[in-house]
Amino acid sequence: MKRLISIVVSLIILALIYWKIDFQGLIGVFQNCNGWWMAISLGMVLPLTMFTAWRLQQLMPSGATLGFGEANRLILAASVLNMVLPSKMGDIAKAYFIKQRGHLDGSLSLSLVVFEKACDLLSLLLWCVFGLMLYPNKDWLFWVMTGAVASGLVIGIMLLSSRKFAQVFFIVGKKIAPKKLRSKLEKLQTSWGEMHDYFWRDQAQLLKITLTSIFIWFLHLLQIWLFILALKAWTPFLANLALSPLAILAGLLPLTFAGVGTRDAALIVFYQPYFQAATAAALGLLCTSRYLLPAIGGLPFLGQYMVAVNKLQK
Repeated sequence: MKRLISIVVSLIILALIYWKIDFQGLIGVFQNCNGWWMAISLGMVLPLTMFTAWRLQQLMPSGATLGFGEANRLILAASVLNMVLPSKMGDIAKAYFIKQRGHLDGSLSLSLVVFEKACDLLSLLLWCVFGLMLYPNKDWLFWVMTGAVASGLVIGIMLLSSRKFAQVFFIVGKKIAPKKLRSKLEKLQTSWGEMHDYFWRDQAQLLKITLTSIFIWFLHLLQIWLFILALKAWTPFLANLALSPLAILAGLLPLTFAGVGTRDAALIVFYQPYFQAATAAALGLLCTSRYLLPAIGGLPFLGQYMVAVNKLQK
């Protein structure tokens, strides 16, 4: 039911956006686009998937035998499930699948996925703070967003680096959270503690994973900037480092289906100084393709993955 509501909300927001900007103008933007830049920017889905799969391999213990091909299949299949299931169930199923295939024992597979997602979020916040600090002509709203994103980055780093801070965070969180979320926070707290024990043993490995995550998210934001070039528009690259993460964060709000609608509206608002709303709406569709293309690529592998999903739902 929640997924149906989120789809309806996404469709309503998109309908309002396209009605406001004139749908024919949106079609005209695509008709006038640069084909070469479009092919290059969309093609970046391939190296992004492969780098993410390689990072998953590096996250595995030294004795694990997760091949590069299987890591790619896991990433792609999780992309499919994240599009159709609530609460990033695809990533949870990925952890379960890793465990079932004998790559990891116990809850370490969930800890690995939790750490992977934490690295992604912190890398996104890092680039956003970097871009916002250099973004010119910030008004009060941008200063508020800069403070909020920087605070989130600091809290995230503290959660990863300090076991005591993480314990206090989860204790407070369980006290103020609704009853439905308390059991999830309890499981997350257990996985988070195990993650601390595992990843802080080898600080060289931790540094490699951190730098790889930062580089992967640089490529994500570069892809969005190339989308802008493909649409024959222009935004300074440093400004894009500030604005595109904000739009991605808006898409993470649990209001719409896969961020569709909220992310599109954020792109229109944030990129208003650089190009028209029709171009920003076209950019929103291209940003959605960043999630849709890997999901399409993961469809052939979904059958074997659904076994894990069915067991999780039971």
